[in-house]
Amino acid sequence: MREFLLTLFVAAAVTYLLTGPVRKFAIAAGAMPEIRARDVHREPTPRLGGIAMFGGMCAALLVASRLEAFDFVFDLNEPRALLSGAALIWLLGVLDDKWGVDALIKLGAQMVAAGVMVVQGLTVLWLPVPGVGTVILTPMQGTLLTVAVVVISINAVNFVDGLDGLAAGMVAIAAAAFFLYAYRLWYGHNIEAAAPAALFAAILLGMCLGFLPHNMHPARIFMGDSGSMLLGLVLAAGAISITGQVDPDALKLFEGSEREAVRSTVPVFIPLVLPLTILTVPIADLVLAVVRRTWRGQSPFAADRGHLHHRLLEMGHSYMRAVLLMYFWAALVAFGMVAFSVQSDKMWIIFLIVGLSAVGLVVLLLPHYTPRVPRWAQRFVPPRYRRGPRSEPAEEAPTGAEEPEKVLVGATAVGERARWRKPGH
Repeated sequence: MREFLLTLFVAAAVTYLLTGPVRKFAIAAGAMPEIRARDVHREPTPRLGGIAMFGGMCAALLVASRLEAFDFVFDLNEPRALLSGAALIWLLGVLDDKWGVDALIKLGAQMVAAGVMVVQGLTVLWLPVPGVGTVILTPMQGTLLTVAVVVISINAVNFVDGLDGLAAGMVAIAAAAFFLYAYRLWYGHNIEAAAPAALFAAILLGMCLGFLPHNMHPARIFMGDSGSMLLGLVLAAGAISITGQVDPDALKLFEGSEREAVRSTVPVFIPLVLPLTILTVPIADLVLAVVRRTWRGQSPFAADRGHLHHRLLEMGHSYMRAVLLMYFWAALVAFGMVAFSVQSDKMWIIFLIVGLSAVGLVVLLLPHYTPRVPRWAQRFVPPRYRRGPRSEPAEEAPTGAEEPEKVLVGATAVGERARWRKPGH
């Protein structure tokens, strides 16, 4: 654990320290695109935050390669495969942040980056199937599945990158949950094949934590496609490593049989690989966006304001509440899956998840009603739920008819929420 924490700290520190100079470079290079109709921010903000993230990842991998505890990890091809694919996707993102790249070209480059990792050995070799055991995949099946996982993960993170601190925070939550699962397999079951995935997750968590102080609302810099696509690829690489290369046969010494081993690990492999569970919220946003745009006869890559975070703002949630709500649902799904994989026979975990989901739904629907709060309890609730002071009747206007006055009842990132009332009411 000490070595993992060291690599996490190095990734966070280097990313944090590089972000300031990168911001100045982005401003000097003109990587500050005009505000678009779908954007939430009000002022032009520099991009290219992915440059600092990539520097943090390289520094962490360099330090980890010098640690004796990770010697066997760097004897494998997986770190080199990750670095090769990440460098390609990062370079594409930098070009897109500065000059813009066609969506189909980006999709093709994402497939090429996934193919580069496959060529170097980072691919899905087999899958655990409940009630069947381990299913060996052909090279073609493994390649197609690997490319699909990488492309889905990259675009899921890219689609959710719409609010300050949202993508970095959600990926940090996913990386933390992923690290706990991978570290349990490596340390708890002594499966060395899970160590690369744990290392990738620790580095990814450090990259996000180092970038968040610069990216929280109001953001001083955006990660851009160079950062969002990089985060998605690193997360997918770790998930492919642990899902497709850690054989459930290695667990049967601890679980009693191969079938029991598959059953004990299947909660985190639903529907097939880990990113599809720990990135449930971004992937749901991705699927809804594709369905919504194709239903309207638009291209699936056409930008709009229909993402989940846009809907939260339009419901009346403040900027930070919308971000925290997305954090909450991401953490609930990610850590719920990890807890269920550890103690799948404990019913209290299911009841806890259901209870937290109910709390999340109540908070989600808060803007739709204003509860009556007693005066003695008003100090404990947000200002929007407090009753205003009793006003004295307004004097008659000397001339002209009375005009209604605008009373603000709240403000969000997409505008003010107000109502009109007559003077004195």
